[in-house]
Amino acid sequence: QDGVADPSPIVLDSIHEEAMLLNRLVEDLQELALVEAGQLKLVRQSVLPGEFITRAVTSMQPLAADKQIHLTVETTDALPPVYADRERMGQVLCNLLDNAIMHTPPQGQITVNACVSGPEVEVSVHDTGSGIAYQDLPNVFERFYRADRSRARATGGFGLGLAIVKKIVEEHGGRVWVRSTVGVGSTFLFSLPI
Repeated sequence: QDGVADPSPIVLDSIHEEAMLLNRLVEDLQELALVEAGQLKLVRQSVLPGEFITRAVTSMQPLAADKQIHLTVETTDALPPVYADRERMGQVLCNLLDNAIMHTPPQGQITVNACVSGPEVEVSVHDTGSGIAYQDLPNVFERFYRADRSRARATGGFGLGLAIVKKIVEEHGGRVWVRSTVGVGSTFLFSLPI
């Protein structure tokens, strides 16, 4: 408006990208604030884990295919139901898959697995990506924390996604953790009570 820049398609694309990034930041902050205030509405019901796993993997499959990443599911059909919000658990899994896709190189592999582990159903997302340094592992679920700060701008990450994942899983009475080796890949896991 000040005439400093010509409204060319390149400038307009840049402005649009910045607006979308800010929109995502605001949405993530609102969601995190709701969770932390205990005001996130959860529609809990008896859900078979395979339902939200299949939906999440199906929705993320095109993104993985665009990056030439092989995304598979290894789970048993006999998983018991959990008492959870189907949409929120799908959101958790999509967030973990999005991170895995972001940090896995072309021709890489991402595997989603689910199994019974004692009184819980355990879901894991394993990737053959860049991995996370040992010293960063304790902080990956903290808000605004990014192990690879140099990639934040290029990927649009704000360091809120994993904090949201942790809070949603904990609201369901579950837990979340990660195992990783630099140059080998990462496995993000969460559990839900049966």
